[in-house]
Amino acid sequence: MDERPIGLMDSGLGGLSVMRVLHKQLPAESLIFLGDQGHFPYGTKSQEELQELVLKIGRFLVDQGIKMMIIACNTATGAALPLLQKELPVPVIGVIEPGAIAAVNHHLKTVGVIGTASTIEKGAYPRTIKQLAPEMTVYSHAAQPMVSIVEHGLTGTPTAQATVDTELAFFDQHPVDGLILGCTHFPFLATEIQYKMGDDVLLIDPAYETIKQAQKLLAKQKLLTDKSSGTIKLYTTGEQADLIAGAKKWLAGQFTSCDHVDL
Repeated sequence: MDERPIGLMDSGLGGLSVMRVLHKQLPAESLIFLGDQGHFPYGTKSQEELQELVLKIGRFLVDQGIKMMIIACNTATGAALPLLQKELPVPVIGVIEPGAIAAVNHHLKTVGVIGTASTIEKGAYPRTIKQLAPEMTVYSHAAQPMVSIVEHGLTGTPTAQATVDTELAFFDQHPVDGLILGCTHFPFLATEIQYKMGDDVLLIDPAYETIKQAQKLLAKQKLLTDKSSGTIKLYTTGEQADLIAGAKKWLAGQFTSCDHVDL
């Protein structure tokens, strides 16, 4: 059994949506999260910029003694997953393939994907889904402004609903059976998204399939811990107060420490 922590990263607060699922499913595991708020947003950066940033974060997490890294960011997964899998000495998984698998497992005829401009431009979700289920129709749409709603703590407000309504108006003309939340910020807007899309549309959060894959890999490599409970350490390249506020809201305050780091 291995007591080393699992590392996660995101461009900001969105990765906390993956972290909360991970902590719920594997409460014994210690976790380290780095929110790269100092370089937010990721969705408008070039692939070269993203690879440089994510590799620095990966090396920082490895220096903290992690046993696995989860890229809890769709944009970073699309830009840097193969690079990190090659460069880092620990297993690295992302959120795009698990999200696609989840959609296919629901046997949907038509699925939508929403994400940052970068995620949608790279087309990783449609490409992966078509490999798994060629018959499935996929509509992709960038919804970049919704990311800022989460980062600025505006979820649950009329502003949030108005932004979601505007950004998802695309699907008024492109109806879908399910919608992949292809940005880890978007589960925090699930109420607003469901209201706009309607109760008949299934919302798919890639976090659940991601953690399922992580658990299988940890078990296979005998890396699961046998401790009774783990610790949660948070790091940010931006303002600690913003990450602390997000963690109090979405992790129910379940964290051990929150520190600033310069990368």
